[in-house]
Amino acid sequence: MIIVCQKFLKNTKINGITLYPFIFIKNPEDKRNRVLINHEKIHLRQQLELLIIFFYIAYILEYYYHFLQLKDGHRAYLAISFEREAYANEQDLDYLKKRNFWSFWKYLRK
Repeated sequence: MIIVCQKFLKNTKINGITLYPFIFIKNPEDKRNRVLINHEKIHLRQQLELLIIFFYIAYILEYYYHFLQLKDGHRAYLAISFEREAYANEQDLDYLKKRNFWSFWKYLRK
């Protein structure tokens, strides 16, 4: 895992984004934000489990599926199973040690 501070996030609402194998963060002080880094590490694990490319395909498809239903970009983002898993477990800094393979599956909305 590599953490890179990027100025391209400065004018966005995004504090961090994971594009395997990198975690890009907006603010240098967020390198010490253990919750944010844990959230992004969960995405790294998800990406590896889906062989990276399939993660991005599933992420985009799921986003548009929810967007068409909800008509709201932010709510669609929050409904994505990968984000639901990451947000639900970002405070648990030991989550990745006990996480089961494909745990995001249980966060899919029925």
